[in-house]
Amino acid sequence: MTRMLAANSGTLFLPADVSSILAIAIGIGMPVRLEREWSHKELGARTFTIVSMAGALSVLAGNGVAFLAFGGLLVIVLLAGLGAIRELKPVETTTFVAVIVTFVLGLLVGEGHRYTPVAAAIVMTMLLSLKPALKQFAWGLQVNEIRSAVLLGLLAFVIYPVLPGHTIGPHDLVNPREAWLTVVLIAALGFLNYVLLKLFHSRGLYYTAVLGGMVNSTAAIAELSRYLRELKSDPTAMAITIDLLTVIAMFLRNLLILAFFVPRAAMAAAGPLVAMGAASLAILWHQRKKTTAPVVDLKLGSPLSLLRVLKFGLIFLVIEIVGTLGQQYLGHYGFLLVSIFGGLVSSASTTGAAASLAMHGSITPQMAGAATVVTSMTSALSNLPILHQQLHKPVLSRKLIAISLAIVLLGLLTMFAIARISGFLF
Repeated sequence: MTRMLAANSGTLFLPADVSSILAIAIGIGMPVRLEREWSHKELGARTFTIVSMAGALSVLAGNGVAFLAFGGLLVIVLLAGLGAIRELKPVETTTFVAVIVTFVLGLLVGEGHRYTPVAAAIVMTMLLSLKPALKQFAWGLQVNEIRSAVLLGLLAFVIYPVLPGHTIGPHDLVNPREAWLTVVLIAALGFLNYVLLKLFHSRGLYYTAVLGGMVNSTAAIAELSRYLRELKSDPTAMAITIDLLTVIAMFLRNLLILAFFVPRAAMAAAGPLVAMGAASLAILWHQRKKTTAPVVDLKLGSPLSLLRVLKFGLIFLVIEIVGTLGQQYLGHYGFLLVSIFGGLVSSASTTGAAASLAMHGSITPQMAGAATVVTSMTSALSNLPILHQQLHKPVLSRKLIAISLAIVLLGLLTMFAIARISGFLF
């Protein structure tokens, strides 16, 4: 016969189709079989390959056969488990579950699926082979880490999707979803800080400084300064490096936000931001030999503080309301004042507001660029009191004030020089 009839649907399969089904069924059982062999399990030599073939062939034979085959497999697994118990051997629960999953994957192959059973077989094999690493990771977790991960998931995947995605209030002052997104980002930043510090110790401070600056430089400094206090050595050089790294990342992020929405505004802001970023890089290069990160034993607390995150979210909400009212009542140049205030909490949101106003023609692209530069400067300067309050190092504070003011002054001179050349007056 050149064709075979599938009893469950009346579909005719060519020999080539059946060969393909059998080849895939054998293929998905092979890696699991090999992994079980390497792990010295009793089941594995041929069992997984036969089970996957049985699943595929039972579908071709009809639904009734598939149910009978699955029931028979459960009986075999049960008997094998009882035999292990009777012989006082450990019950290979994971292996038995893998057998059942392999049969289900064979069923999917028989139904004509390709991607799902192959991908699932690869993932299952990977999970089986990673048992030692996963076990070590699980034993290394602490209760506060698990609680923080659950809290982050609650903020991001439970609360955020149900919030309104449009502005509310008499003057359309607040967008709840956008405001909560900032809360989620800050929560994720705190958790990322913890993970990087746990993995890389003090080296993680530099990674976190860059990543944190891309989200919120002020929040990053507030998080990182807590860890700097734990250093046994003088944190001055490291604090300067971390501050400059967050500032550079913040400059880049604001420029990218502006470029995405209003390229002309980004061109207006590029000169001052690039000049300030280049100056920061020059300082970092000059003191690169002073910032060797020592290996320290930091006393890490909870990776995610709900109270701290919610406080920041409340402050951000106030800034959003003030910024919207400022746009409505203070006019074009009044937005520069709002930008100064907005940079104290979130220069990213202020930059986004400037881009939005420029897109709608409420302010010129040049004004949006100037507002982005101003809010970036304010954000850079807002790091200083945080570091001073957290570290209580007068020498460090004086150095950071001098460096920050020099960078901001360079940005102002560049901005006014470009404005004068282009004929744009503030």
